[in-house]
Amino acid sequence: MLSEADIVPLLMSLVQLTCDRELLEEAAPYIHGAWNFQEAIPAPLRRTIIDRLAAILARGEDLQAAPLSRELLRRMIDVAAGEKVAEEFVPLLLEESGLEPAEDRGLVWRKQPDKETLAAFHVIIVGAGLSGICMGIRLKQAGVPFTIIEKNRHLGGTWYENTYPDCRVDTPSHFYCFSFAPNDWSRHFSDQREVLAYLERCARDFRILEHIRFQTEATEAVYEAGEARWRVTLRDAQGQTEEVRCNILVPAVGQLTHAAFPDVPGLQTFAGALMHSSRWNADVQLEGKRVVMVGTGASGIQIGPAVAEKAAHFTVIQRTPHWVMHNPNYHLPITSGSRWAYHNVPYYRQWIRFQLFWATGDRIHDTLRKDPNWPHADVSLNARNHEMREALIAYARSKVGHRPDLLEKVIPSYPPYGKRMLRDNHWFDMLLKPHVSLYNDEIAEVLPDRVRLNGGEEIEADVLIFATGFQAARMIVSPAIINASGTSLRYIWGDEEPRAFLGVAVPEFPNMFILYGPNTNVGHGGSVIYQVECQVRYILRCIREMIEGGYSSIECTREAFEDYNRRVDEEHAQLVWTHPGKKNWYQNSKGRVVTNTPWRLVDYWQFTRELKTSDFTFGPGRAEH
Repeated sequence: MLSEADIVPLLMSLVQLTCDRELLEEAAPYIHGAWNFQEAIPAPLRRTIIDRLAAILARGEDLQAAPLSRELLRRMIDVAAGEKVAEEFVPLLLEESGLEPAEDRGLVWRKQPDKETLAAFHVIIVGAGLSGICMGIRLKQAGVPFTIIEKNRHLGGTWYENTYPDCRVDTPSHFYCFSFAPNDWSRHFSDQREVLAYLERCARDFRILEHIRFQTEATEAVYEAGEARWRVTLRDAQGQTEEVRCNILVPAVGQLTHAAFPDVPGLQTFAGALMHSSRWNADVQLEGKRVVMVGTGASGIQIGPAVAEKAAHFTVIQRTPHWVMHNPNYHLPITSGSRWAYHNVPYYRQWIRFQLFWATGDRIHDTLRKDPNWPHADVSLNARNHEMREALIAYARSKVGHRPDLLEKVIPSYPPYGKRMLRDNHWFDMLLKPHVSLYNDEIAEVLPDRVRLNGGEEIEADVLIFATGFQAARMIVSPAIINASGTSLRYIWGDEEPRAFLGVAVPEFPNMFILYGPNTNVGHGGSVIYQVECQVRYILRCIREMIEGGYSSIECTREAFEDYNRRVDEEHAQLVWTHPGKKNWYQNSKGRVVTNTPWRLVDYWQFTRELKTSDFTFGPGRAEH
């Protein structure tokens, strides 16, 4: 079984169990990166590593790590990463991988509150997607009463609602899971059903299902200053309403909630089947049909190849192309040997997560920063970004270079990472099929049996698919959130100007914390789950301060809010998402980046590790119950 496992995590496990660095140094020159396909350790050396580890495992003892010197641990980190890792990343890498304990990601009481105090405190979470589930688990562990309000009949949020063909993560599976709940994933990049099953298991194992009210919508939340509570109006599936109150309101509806449709004339006149990727209708027959798909972003690149397998003719319409990158693991199952080692080899799981966190994380961030002296600023940002561009072009050329007409259509004119980077889902292979057409254009009009493009081309269609993403800038449409002065969050934000302190708190809206809110999406790498865990830890710090201090309210200051958003905008001005050569869903119509964080993962980790009480004002005394 060990021979089928990833050799670098096996090596790290061996060194951690023995402190023997001989094999570590012998293997180091053959490890060129943190992905498992970036090593070339010779077969005899692999055999030696496996044999020595197998001998240790065969003893059947309760294996524990040998006392590692800090110097040896640092060397292991560099070797496993395939490069020198700066010291500032090390504490985060050790915590995120589980190589060092991270108990403080939950709520650790400094002074245990009495049962009466906890029983009188209540949190309402709106949304049972991965953010709401994470928040609920941590509150459950801390003994803080809570209720999760979920509009659907099932948990999962985005992973419940999006069921289109080949819907899957583009983050490695072993990093797309809670740090406190590792999973035995079957594939390197798992599909929607496996991700949903994982979230179901987490809710079941951590016993939060009993706290979820399904098929219930939170329609309005009004802050009552006298009580220092939120009054939340709920509506069930039968249309019955009720009011409930809570000390803390946590909107966890996320950014990917409301489908975005192009505003084109004639949409309602289409006589065929019409659907959005986020509301997939599996009953629509695609076999033998003329199918037109609009959009080639993250959902489109996954949907396309599956649709092309069935359609008589498949037409793809894109406004602008995306950069498409190859990952050899994207369609591969995780080997049985690796899955066995995940459960049976001490520290193997931790080193797998370590490698994936580094491979997909902050090592990429510098490529997103504009070099003011770079001579090719129209197509790239800096030398590393340009090198990446050339590699991406070379990959596209290797797939469709014999079709110059097609190659021209798939090469973006903007720098890599200007729009969401996509993983090749047999996309280029699909475009080469004789019954597939690609247009770099937009729809001017929808007619009953066809679409007309801006360029004048008319394309007959039986099925029209919009893979056009979400109104990501239009955050928290529901519930209507109204502060004590009667001002709604929607009025302040409008449809495209969401702002929050650390992405979680808004002045004049006390006792409210947002999950996956403004400027918290990660565009350079990492995982939304990582971001959510950082936010949950921070919110727990705020709740702890309230309960232990006997405060009835907590509200971020205007100064902290404005200073943070100023720094966000200043940082974004230096990064790729404000490059003028494209449109993306990260920006509003004015060009301000409202969805993405500009920060490195390590920066946001530092910002959210501890509560700086001077960033908040606290209401004196406990609320009367």
